[in-house]
Amino acid sequence: MPATVLTARALLLDMDGTLVNSDAVVERIWRRWAERHGLDGDQVMKVVHGRQGHASMAVLLPERPMRQNLADNARMLAEETADLDGVVEVPGAAAFLASLRGLPHALVTSADVALSTARMAAAGLPLPDVRVTAESVGASKPDPEGFLKGAAELGIAPADCVVFEDSGAGVAAGKAAGMRVVGVGPRAGAHHPDVAVPDLTHVRVEAAADGEIRLHVDAAHSV
Repeated sequence: MPATVLTARALLLDMDGTLVNSDAVVERIWRRWAERHGLDGDQVMKVVHGRQGHASMAVLLPERPMRQNLADNARMLAEETADLDGVVEVPGAAAFLASLRGLPHALVTSADVALSTARMAAAGLPLPDVRVTAESVGASKPDPEGFLKGAAELGIAPADCVVFEDSGAGVAAGKAAGMRVVGVGPRAGAHHPDVAVPDLTHVRVEAAADGEIRLHVDAAHSV
């Protein structure tokens, strides 16, 4: 079956669930947090993927002052940065990043600098030169600010960017930025990305002479 081909001039890459499988630690940290606050762990896990921690807390505890969410988030980020047990690459991530050498791409993550550096290293993945982290933005995904900032730093128009995301918040952010979205992993397909793949082994990158990037996506997994 022929591949679906998307063309772009830059790629914007989420980290957790897209390049790095950190589900084990995310589950540990957030289920402990849910228990402390008397919340249902399964319901909490439906909210937290893709957002900054304080933004997830604002959804889950809407009456709580933001200063408490920010303080709680800082503690949890430290916990997450120290807990790297089970953090591995999403299948195909290393080869995918290797194929992007010399091509315009950026990491756009809700993690901060310390956490993104630790998790990428734990998964054995190189950090892209251009990175938009939690410190870089004023609004968390699903706000498009991070993706728009990534495009601006690369000097590429939003319409010429393709986003790789795993979460509902991330897919929404990419679409709100006016970009096409490749959904990666089991969470993504339910949120209507332009195409969806189970992992990055189903994507092949081709660099054209005119600077265009062609993404060959296994059509069996397109949506």
